[in-house]
Order: sequence, then C-alpha cells, then structure tokens
Amino acid sequence: MKIVSVPVRDDNYAYLLIDEPSNTAAAVDPYDVDKVVAAAKGLGVQITAAITTHHHHDHSGGNKAARFPEAPIYGGSDKIPALTKLVKDKDEFRVGENTQVKCLATPCHTQDSICYHVTGTGHPGGVFTGDTLFIAGCGRFFEGTGDEMHRALSYIGALPDKTVVYNGHEYTASNLAFAKSVDPDNTAITRLAGIVRDNKITTGLTTVGDEKEWNVFMRLDSDTVRHATASTPDTPTGTMMDALRDQKNNFRG
Repeated sequence: MKIVSVPVRDDNYAYLLIDEPSNTAAAVDPYDVDKVVAAAKGLGVQITAAITTHHHHDHSGGNKAARFPEAPIYGGSDKIPALTKLVKDKDEFRVGENTQVKCLATPCHTQDSICYHVTGTGHPGGVFTGDTLFIAGCGRFFEGTGDEMHRALSYIGALPDKTVVYNGHEYTASNLAFAKSVDPDNTAITRLAGIVRDNKITTGLTTVGDEKEWNVFMRLDSDTVRHATASTPDTPTGTMMDALRDQKNNFRG
C-alpha cells in the first residue's frame, strides 16, 4: 500500500490510495480531477474508486466529473455528489487486492463526516481525516457540537499510535501557532515546529500518536488546556472543546 498526496486549490489535499499488487488506486477527495488523474498517470496506476470524507464542495467537487463512470464513489450521506456507495460507521471495503478500508463515522464538522482507516502491505496504516482532525488542530463545528468533536477525536485517537495522518488541508503552521499559545512548554510542539520549518507539505509526516502529544484538542485532560479554558476536572469535555474552538476561531497569533 502506498499513499500519495495531491495538493489542490490553495491548501486542500486530495490523495491517491494505491494498492501496489494490483496497480489500482482510490482517489480520496479528488476536487481537482485533472490533477489527480495526472498524478495517477505519472505513477502508472488506474483509478478504480473515489472516497469522499464529507460533502463540502472543496472535497466532493470532483465527483461529478464522470471520468471513471464504473468507479464506485464512497461517502457518508446522499449530500455527496454522485454517491454510489453509502457507508456508515464500521463498514469495510477493499481497494484492489490487499488494501483494506474501514469507515469511522465522525460527525461534527459535518454530520456525514467519515474518516477512513486504511491498512495494507508495506505501510504502517493511515487515516484520511478530511476536516475532522488536522495536524495539531481540528475542524470547525459547522454541523455539530464540542461533545461530538471530542468523541470524534477520541475515536481517531483509539487507532494504533503508528497510524499516519492524512488530513484535508495544510493548516499546520497556523495550528502550531495556536498550540504554542495554549501549551507553550510542550516539547512535542517544539518537535512539530521543526517539521513545519523543514516541510512545505506536512500531511503524511505525523501519526495519531504524535497528535495525542501535541494536539491541544486531543489533550483536554491536561492541566495546561484546563487552565487555558478556565476549566476544572469537573468541567464537561464538550464545554472545554467548545471553549477551545472559540479561542482558535478568534486567534490572530
């Protein structure tokens, strides 16, 4: 199994999830179909499926291109354009011969948000998180609550620590700045700063285990995050998450 990022728009990521034994691939959130097809041709793989993390146009906008009419299009609701395979939590399917995909329902950013945990030969495993989990951050709660986002991030956090994160946008630098403001003495955040300094593209370079060390939205039980949100050990996690998201929305650092 191999995963290749394809930058699209200003800061979005599409991906090719490649099953190497069969030389086939699923296109994940292929907003710019021409770019994704060009990447597939350059790698010598055939696109046989499309996987959509949620219905927002910058992720699902390429679905109607109809360049591959026989390819199934997977997603979490009928709001997703050209959907042919509706999936729900814990559904599984395969790409090619050896690449297994498990669906994780993570409603909040949108109610149809699905993260996809993928496993296959020669790769430690990955998760396509769309706009639910970003490196050192999370998505806005457009259709959900802080409690839902806490559950979603906890669900992702239960994956093996070695699972590589493939998120929907290159927001890492701004997320890093916010994380520093909340948790300035965290040495893991210093490590992330080095990754940001040395890499224009950060997706695919970090893991679920890393997120549990530096992502303040996944560290609601830490004293620093409690202090930043004026919380106590008795404060509901959903209330803390709402407070933290509001701070990030208004952050101008």
